[in-house]
Amino acid sequence: MAESGKQHLVTAVTEEKGTTCWGCGLGLLLPTLGSAFKCGWCGAITNHNLSKNQNQCLFWRRLRDRCFVSFLFSFMLFVICGGVWAAFPIIFLVSYTSGIVHSVITTILALTTISTFGLSAFQCAGAPPMILWGSYTVVGKGELENYTFCHYCSKPKSPRAHHCRSCGMCILDMDHHYPFIGNCVGAANHRHFIAFLISAIFSTIYVTVMSAYTSFLIWPPLRYKPPEHSTIFSTGLVMLASREGLVALLSSAMELPVRGLVLIYLFIASISVEIS
Repeated sequence: MAESGKQHLVTAVTEEKGTTCWGCGLGLLLPTLGSAFKCGWCGAITNHNLSKNQNQCLFWRRLRDRCFVSFLFSFMLFVICGGVWAAFPIIFLVSYTSGIVHSVITTILALTTISTFGLSAFQCAGAPPMILWGSYTVVGKGELENYTFCHYCSKPKSPRAHHCRSCGMCILDMDHHYPFIGNCVGAANHRHFIAFLISAIFSTIYVTVMSAYTSFLIWPPLRYKPPEHSTIFSTGLVMLASREGLVALLSSAMELPVRGLVLIYLFIASISVEIS
């Protein structure tokens, strides 16, 4: 009885199961409890515990990305066209040379921002290179070192790659998925994305300065009435003076032309973008 118990124990421990490496197709014997293994020939990693999760929100994610991209592109066009329409007639009235200089600066910033945005949003973020797999005859030793199998793409996934469910593909050197460009930031568009951020920062600063300057040039005079007994300092007097100043500012703002209102909006919008 003791001998048979020992034999049963040894059999249970050394029991093996057959499986196939997805990378090279070689058959392997693994312990029963083993769920993940690395092929000794091609180096591919197989994990039987991983499975494809159905993503029910894929349609809504892509719709969200398209809405964000459309909104951001429309906003950039509005800032460019609105700024040119509102500010440049005033700048050219001040100085023709100044108008030419600012026209060149605006053109450079606009082209740089839009082009880098387009490259970031519509260029592939970094598809992994095609690689032969599935058969021992086409896969050399170590050619799939640390590769895993992507159940979404149904092909090998490099250790440097990560599958993005929003984009529906594996991305090489994926940083993150950015909804406002509707794309991932990866190996192929990372430098374009950084250039877009830098260009956007300089552009918003330029819009802030120019909208404030041109608004100052066309702002109607303030009809400010200082409070009586201004020689006596008190908290109530300060509040009264502040209120009178705010009323005078709002009253003069109501007299601004449409160009002035557009400039005020551009100033507030550019400040908001810089803060965010």
